[in-house]
Amino acid sequence: MSIQVTIQALTPETFQPYGMMLGKPLPTDGSRPVFSNPATDFWQEHLFKVGADGQPEILWVNYRLTDARIDTLEVHLKTQQVIVPLVGEILHIVAASNPQGEPDLSTLTAFSISPGIGVCMNVGCWHTTRVRTHEARCLMLTRQSTTADLIQHLEKDKPATESRLVTLPRAALLNF
Repeated sequence: MSIQVTIQALTPETFQPYGMMLGKPLPTDGSRPVFSNPATDFWQEHLFKVGADGQPEILWVNYRLTDARIDTLEVHLKTQQVIVPLVGEILHIVAASNPQGEPDLSTLTAFSISPGIGVCMNVGCWHTTRVRTHEARCLMLTRQSTTADLIQHLEKDKPATESRLVTLPRAALLNF
């Protein structure tokens, strides 16, 4: 059996099961803090949840994997995670967690995310990222201890405590 994953456009509604889309237009409904004048606009997009005793961290991330096969997903257990492409489009593959905390493969989907917009994934959102042809540079907002924990796991094969990685059955992006 092979899982076929379709790449779809990112909208607030399509990404809602996995978190929230970032980069929506200036809000005009008074629902959050906003400042606007002829020189600049700024507004509250989201209050990032780094988890109890967590320290937020900004990372630069370069994605280079161009393989349409999806063989591994990762999840973060304590923090949300933000990804905003700055240079180049990314294909961000996500899945919700089932009640046992494993990836619910019936929710596996992919989003094309262009520079200037982004996503904030919920705690427990399984994910991986691809690019179609060239490297993409992204800004990532995450939890400092989650990054350190993941590096120790990937470089030194130490058990990860703030993240998990799982191997998937055969899955691939359809419209890659």
